[in-house]
Amino acid sequence: MTVSGNQMRKMKSAARFFAVQALFQLEHSGQEVDKVISEFEEHRFGATFDGDEMQEGDPATFGLLMRGAVNLQAKIDQMTDRALVVKWPLGRIDPTLRALFRAAGAELTEGETPPKVVINEFVEVARAFFPETKEPKFVNGVLDHMAREARPEAF
Repeated sequence: MTVSGNQMRKMKSAARFFAVQALFQLEHSGQEVDKVISEFEEHRFGATFDGDEMQEGDPATFGLLMRGAVNLQAKIDQMTDRALVVKWPLGRIDPTLRALFRAAGAELTEGETPPKVVINEFVEVARAFFPETKEPKFVNGVLDHMAREARPEAF
């Protein structure tokens, strides 16, 4: 099966969305990362829930984000903490945002996607989880700071 460029972009976007969900699940369930990856790839990618068909996710992007977020969690969390206001350490923010920052941090640290694209993609993920709130702007600011630290040569 050949995948068009537009379809691949949608699959990568879906993988980012799924990675935030999976990292949230991982934090709260204590499961192994490989088990969660398998569960998502088998039961979420392209699945239908209540008549709504989920987008097919890109397994390579999903795996990179999941394993990167787990393997580099301390480094990513420190980078996130430096980007947050002193009064709001990472442990005090919403667990969904914490998962989002970890997934984005993995892509900024290990991925090849331009930082501005990563930021835009994860701001869109934030909009999906937090419609009609200020979180997407907050995410944009934190990720911009993280991107400048992770890949200063891109700015």
